[in-house]
Amino acid sequence: MRKIFSSVVVSFGLVLPNLGQAETLADALIAAYKSSNLLAQNQAVLRAADEDEGAAFARLLPVIEYTASKRDSSSIFGDSETQSLTASLNLYAGGRGRNGVAIAREAVMATRAGLINVEHQVLLNAVSAYVTVGLRAEIVALRESNTRLIAKQLRAAQDRFDVGEVTLTDVSLAEARLAAAQAGLAAAQGELSIAREVYKAAIGAYPANLKNLPNLPALPKTLEEARALAQAGHPSILQAQAQVKIADLQVKVAKGGFLPSVSAQVSVSEDLGTGADTTVAALSLNQTLYAGGGQASALRKALAQKEGAVAGQLQAALQVDEALGRAWAVLAVSNASVVAGVAQIEAAQKAFDGVSEEANLGSRTTLDVLNSEQELLSARASKLEAEANRYVGVYQVLAAMGRLTAEKLNLGIPTYDVEAYYNAAKNAPPVFFPPTKQGAALDRIGKKTGN
Repeated sequence: MRKIFSSVVVSFGLVLPNLGQAETLADALIAAYKSSNLLAQNQAVLRAADEDEGAAFARLLPVIEYTASKRDSSSIFGDSETQSLTASLNLYAGGRGRNGVAIAREAVMATRAGLINVEHQVLLNAVSAYVTVGLRAEIVALRESNTRLIAKQLRAAQDRFDVGEVTLTDVSLAEARLAAAQAGLAAAQGELSIAREVYKAAIGAYPANLKNLPNLPALPKTLEEARALAQAGHPSILQAQAQVKIADLQVKVAKGGFLPSVSAQVSVSEDLGTGADTTVAALSLNQTLYAGGGQASALRKALAQKEGAVAGQLQAALQVDEALGRAWAVLAVSNASVVAGVAQIEAAQKAFDGVSEEANLGSRTTLDVLNSEQELLSARASKLEAEANRYVGVYQVLAAMGRLTAEKLNLGIPTYDVEAYYNAAKNAPPVFFPPTKQGAALDRIGKKTGN
């Protein structure tokens, strides 16, 4: 297996028309990262999760409310104008408030992991699009060469027919094969056009003059090493772990529902007509004595959800392991196909050269030459496909390991900072009143992201 990955770093060349400024694979990956609507969408989802933690934290803080009221003379109480200021605070709720903050924090961690999974998808699609455009351009060039060669063979068959060396059947065979070659060329050109559209969707613009593929990133030497890395850090597993923590905290919240809650309230009011002030302080204890079994049902539901989350974590680990094993096997097959393709081309080329020479001597028919040439074309096309699959296969292994990110690929660009908005929002700072540095920073971050 080690030989597979030592040989896989050799890239295959791209023969593309000169469409302008050269574009490397790194350029394409950077463009895909910057222009991805999927990434922008999930970054916004993450910011919303950050705000959920801020909202949960806010429920632990005092609530201050101002009220003003006025009654006119039509009231039986006469004119009256009052204002009041009330502050209330939950002192104890069976840990539900504190656990609510912890749940929101774990939800942020799960959403971050989901964002990394999206990044894998975006970058893998970009690699595939880049390689596919190069492959389709190679196939078009191959088909064009094949069409020219068969046209030349048709002219030769016609010349030989004119002097009576071959029959009209040979000419017709060459004409039919030329028509098939032209149809194959048209199909290849159509596939290249489709690949360009896929490229635009994945990367944000049509391909320019794509450069040769660079050497591939390194992979672990063994599947076992790759699996260990995947199990330790794949975002799907991290997301499932966060879901288990959330479920465990939800059980604690449900148990807290059986406990009393204590709150305090202070209210200061003033009658603007008489100038009388009133101050009221209250301490309240609330204990649910009977709720028709609703609290017990909520606890059983939370326990069931925890069991489901634990099973989900085990399943996530299993799926990551299976996907990595499959990607590893596909890469091994692709590498073997490339090796076999080289041997196939060498044999097909020798056969074609021999049959062509024998045809010139009259011991082979036009059909023999055409069949031999078709086998050579198929061998070359198969090898190009195998090389493309092998190249993309390495990135598929990286994605299956959970390591296909802009940072790990060393693209050298600023990436989305998951901590910036989180740190500004987690303590629920007021943005406008009263003004704070943290609130102002949160406002600036929101404006940068278009909010």
